[in-house]
Amino acid sequence: MNSMIKKISVAALSFGMATFALAQKADAKSKSILDAVSAKYKANKNTYFKFAYGTGANGKVSKTQTGIFYTTPSQYKLKIMGIEQIFDGSKVYNISAEDQEVTIAKANGSEMMFSPTNYLNSYKKEYNTRYIGKRTVNGVNADLIELTPVKRNGIKNVYIYVNTTKNQLVKVEQYATNNDVAVIAVSDYKTNQNLSADLFKFNKNQYSNYIITEL
Repeated sequence: MNSMIKKISVAALSFGMATFALAQKADAKSKSILDAVSAKYKANKNTYFKFAYGTGANGKVSKTQTGIFYTTPSQYKLKIMGIEQIFDGSKVYNISAEDQEVTIAKANGSEMMFSPTNYLNSYKKEYNTRYIGKRTVNGVNADLIELTPVKRNGIKNVYIYVNTTKNQLVKVEQYATNNDVAVIAVSDYKTNQNLSADLFKFNKNQYSNYIITEL
């Protein structure tokens, strides 16, 4: 299970980055769009999206899985590839029903690395941004923005597709310097739902037959 979680959260979508003190370049249109989307996401009490997650090599996606993701400004719950991952604001819980195993780890500062919304936190300092133009994605007329890292970090470029009418992310494509590719395409999106207070909590009593390992 641990190798799968590592593959999901680190190798393919390494969104947790350090802050770089180098000059960042951004054209006015890309900055305006990203600022508007970032402001909307930060104003949400919570956000939910269903997505297709694709990975591959040589710039081409070869495998796709469906996942769901709930997030607040400080917590999240992810379900994908038979794995459930919960971050309760303090610890990360990786739950595998197939292996009947739970791994618990302390927060290390990169808990939200899987979410494409993390680029909305890092683009201002860590990436150069450039507006490319209009593209149609799954029937949505989206604006395409290219992000390139200010400093080498293993990523060649990132393409963010935005529905500017609603200020919502539609799709994120990440290309690594080794030509690995990872894509998140959002298919359903909801905000400010009345979520259960227990949604982001791990209840140990529900996993009495599981092997529980705390790192």
